Amino acid sequence: MFKLAVKLITLLLLLWLPQAQAAIAISSARVWPAQDYTRLTLESKQPIRYNLFTIKNPDRLVIDLEEIELHGALDELANKIGSDNPHIKSARIGRFKPGVVRLVLDLKTEVNPQLFNLKPIAEYGYRLVLDIYPAIPADPLMALIHSESKPSETPSASTMPIAPEPKKIVDVIPKAVSAVAENHIKTDKSLTEISARTLVIAIDAGHGGEDPGAHGRGGTYEKNVTLAIARKLKELMDDMPGMRGVLIRNGDYFIPLGGRVVKARQVHADLFVSIHADAFIKPDASGSSVFALSEHGATSAAARWLAKNENEADLIGGVNIAVKDPYLARTLLDLSQTATINDSLKLGKYVLGELGGMNNLHRGFVEQAGFAVLKSPDIPSILVETAFISNPAEEQRLNDAEYQEKLARAILGGIKHYFAQNPALSKPRLARND
Repeated sequence: MFKLAVKLITLLLLLWLPQAQAAIAISSARVWPAQDYTRLTLESKQPIRYNLFTIKNPDRLVIDLEEIELHGALDELANKIGSDNPHIKSARIGRFKPGVVRLVLDLKTEVNPQLFNLKPIAEYGYRLVLDIYPAIPADPLMALIHSESKPSETPSASTMPIAPEPKKIVDVIPKAVSAVAENHIKTDKSLTEISARTLVIAIDAGHGGEDPGAHGRGGTYEKNVTLAIARKLKELMDDMPGMRGVLIRNGDYFIPLGGRVVKARQVHADLFVSIHADAFIKPDASGSSVFALSEHGATSAAARWLAKNENEADLIGGVNIAVKDPYLARTLLDLSQTATINDSLKLGKYVLGELGGMNNLHRGFVEQAGFAVLKSPDIPSILVETAFISNPAEEQRLNDAEYQEKLARAILGGIKHYFAQNPALSKPRLARND
């Protein structure tokens, strides 16, 4: 009887041990490769303790993960590193010592890693995020010059040339879109000639990577629809003399909202068009909408609601808030942009008119709200809600390639009308050094 009582007490004590003593299970391991940077995400029900260090000759990243289960989703991580990953050659995972699992990443190039934890939000639990930036970031301006010299080719994230090595690497976030924060590209004759004869339009496919955006009842993700429309719009623009489309995102990866603004300014864009297909609280909401920035509140409750949802993209996508970028902060805090907003409203009016010719309009006028992605101080910027993905009928149309092309043609038609009435001034965009 005494032995039985001891066993029961021992069992109760084991059940009452703190949950933190148990190994943490990794519920999902995800990899988001892109030329700009590669992101690895480990998701769990508890925060993960870690230690990160690098090893040279050959270049490796080593991450020691404390008190986690070795098997399960973590086992699948190595198989998710494709041979086309721009930064990672391979991955190895094993038990280093009791209580520590070691993850070793063999690298293809010198990198600047950033590792951080994210708290649960939306459908995600705790996330340990590793962002691997190239030490010499891909330069979007050099990619634009490359596309101009070969107009028959559409540059993709995998073919973007790498910028010449700068004198100083600035440790900022996001590195992929802040490459020239302190190393501005100097103007030469060839760059000036490109600037003089080419209109540059920044095409921003909303969401991406860890941030799927809205989703329809049929399982369609906004991030996939917006990228498909953006690519079609770029193709149409590149077929036009004197116009070039630049994709802010050309793959399934996350870019912070402010980083999209910085990237557009780095290629000295004449216009910025952000493409979305949002959800709304009412499933019968339908039609296209166009938005411009507002400095003084939203023009409607719906506009305010949409702006709030879109501005939460950084929380869902995951930004390392411990790293500050003074160049980015300076860009986004420059809100003395009344003239830019007025031009944005003009652009939005023409685009909305074209969209009304092929789809119902949710509102018959350009709305305004505090969308973070529209806060460029010197580039007319609009956000286009192509349709509501939460509406089953519109979700079905958004998945149709012909309908996507119609939307792209409508947006381009509005841009062409805008420039017909508001000719672009001759300006040395590529020489701008602000």
